[in-house]
Order: sequence, then structure tokens, then C-alpha cells
Amino acid sequence: MNSTDEHLARIRTKLQQVLKQQAVLQKENLQLREELDQLKSDRSGLEQQLDELQQKAEILKYSHGEMNEAEKKQMEKRLTAYLKEIDRCIALLGQ
Repeated sequence: MNSTDEHLARIRTKLQQVLKQQAVLQKENLQLREELDQLKSDRSGLEQQLDELQQKAEILKYSHGEMNEAEKKQMEKRLTAYLKEIDRCIALLGQ
């Protein structure tokens, strides 16, 4: 073989290696994206669960009369916001 043929053979070999490595990296990238999506979903579920538990804790505090004035006002604001949202939903249903 002459030097040009040898050079072309080395280039082909390196190109094949690069293509194999690219395929491996694409597969890994896909797996990491799927894992990221799953972790985001898990996090969202955990945040929702945390919010629900915090609300339950506040309700328990309120029901036992263990809230200070600032907490009572915050609870009243939250309840008022919920009532407004319920009224808005009822109004939308009535249309």
C-alpha cells in the first residue's frame, strides 16, 4: 500500500471509532434525559405531597387552637382565597 492508502485506512478506522463513540454517547444521553424526566416527575410529586402535609399540619394547629395571631391571620387569608376561588369556579359553572 502506498502512503495515501494507509492514510485513508487510518482515517476510516478513526472515523469508525468516532461513530461508535457517538452512538454510545447518544444512548447515554437518552438514558440521562429519561432519568431526568423521572426525577422531575418524582420531585413534583414530592413537592405536592409536602404541600398537602403542610396544609394538614396547619389545620391540626388551627383545630387545637395553637396558632398565634399572625398564623391565624395567615390562615384566614388562605381560607378567603380558597373561598374566592370556589366562588369563581361556581360562577364559571353557571355560565
